[in-house]
Amino acid sequence: MSGAPEVVLRRLQLLVTRRLDGLLHGDHLGLLPGPGSEAGESREYRHGDDVRRMDWPVTARTTVPHVRRTEADRELETWVAVDASASLDFGTAAMLKRDLALAAAAAVTHLTVRGGNRVGALVATGGAPPKVVPARPGRRAAQALLRVVANAEVRPGEVDLGDLVERLHRTARRRGLAVVVSDFLSPPPRWERPLRMLAARHDVLAVEVVDPRELVLPDVGVLEVTDPETGVVHEVDTGDARLRERYAAEAARQRDEIAAALRAAGASHLRLRTDTDWLREIVRYCATRRRARGATRPAGTRTAGHATDTGDHAARTAVRAAGTPGHAGAAAGRATGTPGAGAPGAHPAGRWP
Repeated sequence: MSGAPEVVLRRLQLLVTRRLDGLLHGDHLGLLPGPGSEAGESREYRHGDDVRRMDWPVTARTTVPHVRRTEADRELETWVAVDASASLDFGTAAMLKRDLALAAAAAVTHLTVRGGNRVGALVATGGAPPKVVPARPGRRAAQALLRVVANAEVRPGEVDLGDLVERLHRTARRRGLAVVVSDFLSPPPRWERPLRMLAARHDVLAVEVVDPRELVLPDVGVLEVTDPETGVVHEVDTGDARLRERYAAEAARQRDEIAAALRAAGASHLRLRTDTDWLREIVRYCATRRRARGATRPAGTRTAGHATDTGDHAARTAVRAAGTPGHAGAAAGRATGTPGAGAPGAHPAGRWP
């Protein structure tokens, strides 16, 4: 193995631990999308509460609907499922989608591995069963996990995202956080039901990686585009304004369908783009989740020794303080096109921070 991936992983670790860890320091409730699984006190039901948290014995005694609040576990088990299919070898902005997927996996891994927490992974490539990395605690184990993601062999063929999620459900036996990193180009009916089953037991975060050319087609003349998963080649005349309009409309419909399917499955949704600051987006996401969670908690409540910040000022401060961390990601070689939407173009060489 070359030394480049090790340098990349080390820089990603420094970016996450230095820029995110301090900004988002606190208990699991402040960092992660789920409310934990340890039973806490009951309170009256409010509009928008998860009905799965209903406290039926208290509701029966008081005749008033109550929900059971939960506290974050002292030890958390996180599983990350990475769709490392050939469609990730596409990028026309700061990085490839593959690099962005690695950055997302690094952020989740390093932010959740502290304090004895364990992190495991399933990494899927085309035409082969997913590689399972057992859940282990510690920074060394986290780096070993990310090394598997970074060195995943790109194979032709499509990853069955539904099968990957089902395998994640069977592998992650202990309640915790389940993260699915993918471009979600597989039709939602293939993975929505397995994802709903996963969300019934775990807090689920879906990280969608997107390149801007999958959303809008530029006017650059005739392009030869290749689907990296099937090898099918097409010529596209991007000078046709009506074609570009239909492409943009279909791409928007596709992304709306993905978002709706994730909501219906009960998963939290974080969309990261190759042309934006992924660290800033993660900070914004975590701050928004923290505010939303704090808004349903009585004033002055502290959980696991950390006071939840409910103010907009704190969230804006965290986002500003994240700064511009640079870009995390580059991969050797060239890839043209993208599956499904048929987005054209060849990516420029990526840039590592």
